[in-house]
Amino acid sequence: MNPKVDKFLSKSDKWQEEFEKLRMIILECGLDEEFKWGQPCYMYQGSNIVLIHGFKEYCALLFFKGALLKDAAGRKGGILIQQTENVQAARQVRFTDVREIVKLEPVLKAYIYEAVEVEKAGLKVSLKKTAEFKMPEELQNKLNKTPALKTAFNALTPGRQRGYILYFSAPKQSKTRESRIEKYMEQILNGKGLND
Repeated sequence: MNPKVDKFLSKSDKWQEEFEKLRMIILECGLDEEFKWGQPCYMYQGSNIVLIHGFKEYCALLFFKGALLKDAAGRKGGILIQQTENVQAARQVRFTDVREIVKLEPVLKAYIYEAVEVEKAGLKVSLKKTAEFKMPEELQNKLNKTPALKTAFNALTPGRQRGYILYFSAPKQSKTRESRIEKYMEQILNGKGLND
């Protein structure tokens, strides 16, 4: 048990009982407890397996390579949830009270053991290539009109390109997309990513 996780749990004003139960289930599966990204994180031989995190409406157990797990827990459509359409590898199991966790304990343990086997086997989630993401029309127009920007954008790492594509694509209104592109042009020209 990691003292940083103890501190995190003692300060949790929401989901404390649920977090404690999830922690016990995971630790019974023999994983190492760390504290990463401000959340309890559980690892097998240095590789991330699951994370406990809470939101306003629910708390969740996040499997880092959940897309590779067989989701056959008996519920229609399974229990693993893709958080957003752009999340490629991770999957969540969501809870709104501790009784749900208790009821699913054997299933959760089976999923945790399967996630460890996925890690032992060295399996990787095949991620979409940057070219497979839909480029917002406004960005494509700006790249076509500004050769220096196109050169700078193409020189960015694939991850930085994806970050910009997703960020620029998010707003519903074209005007907002254009405004975002204008705001970040200088950063792109300087070879920097969205959060650099």
